[in-house]
Amino acid sequence: MTELSSKDFRTSALQAIRIERDAIDALEGRIDHHFIKACEVIMACKGRVVVTGMGKSGHIGNKIAATLASTGTPSFFVHPGEASHGDLGMITSQDVVIAISNSGNTSEVVTILPLIKRMDAPLISMTGNPDSVLAREAVANLDVSVETEACPLGLAPTSSTTATLVMGDALAVALLEARGFSKEDFAFSHPGGTLGRRLLLRVSDIMHTGDRIPKVPEGTTLSGALLEISRKGLGMTTVLDASGKLTGVFTDGDLRRTLDKNVDVHTTAIEDVMTPNGKTIQADHLAAEALNIMEEMKINALPVTDQNGGLVGAINMHDLLRAGVI
Repeated sequence: MTELSSKDFRTSALQAIRIERDAIDALEGRIDHHFIKACEVIMACKGRVVVTGMGKSGHIGNKIAATLASTGTPSFFVHPGEASHGDLGMITSQDVVIAISNSGNTSEVVTILPLIKRMDAPLISMTGNPDSVLAREAVANLDVSVETEACPLGLAPTSSTTATLVMGDALAVALLEARGFSKEDFAFSHPGGTLGRRLLLRVSDIMHTGDRIPKVPEGTTLSGALLEISRKGLGMTTVLDASGKLTGVFTDGDLRRTLDKNVDVHTTAIEDVMTPNGKTIQADHLAAEALNIMEEMKINALPVTDQNGGLVGAINMHDLLRAGVI
């Protein structure tokens, strides 16, 4: 076993990065009529994109299928070995097949080509050999060939898998833009992620309503307002006039400023120390908008109003944190 110094480790790593970077750079010249044809075929697809590949190509194919699916192109991965034993039934004539093989002659993939052709599903290949069986059978071949693998033995798929992955990403992005796929569309595919929550969650989904809304009428003493703040636990209370209209809010911050003035908490009316006409948000707005307002105004809670300005709820920073918006 050869012993390597820290310098040797670094040299090997940098060499691998340079080789793979060169492989990616070479892809720019291959965004040609084959790539455009592949995009057109997929855009016209009435079914789904079925990605298949063996070994390391299969791992890359799984990722490409996942990226396509999450960016507006319905897609899934089928293992070519399993396809020969029943899973080929998952493919229909309405689908498009993307077959990945560096050699273009992988037996497990080549075996299912006649069946794919018989069901008249368009075939797109991603190969490193444009003269291969797979490339010749395809309506479009995406050239992912590399001059050399980053593996010094030239055996482990490294540059070739990187080039294939990047070509797959290029395909997904081109299709995404052609479809006009938006952040909101992405969020619907990722409702459990942070982005999904920020783009989908509404204030109405997490706000406090009914008896859980902290509120006191004008004329309430400061001590009474403090009891309401303690009971509801949102760090604030809203203040309403005789008609039930929101006229102001009183927060923990207002309390600190009020105590500095040495007022009598038992006799001072809440409307004399509240913040009048404070910031509010409507229930149908995104929860992320509430967060933006709180951060901008350096406050921790907001009253929620309807389109007529009526009080319908309250929300604070802890609600946003629990909901995963932060």
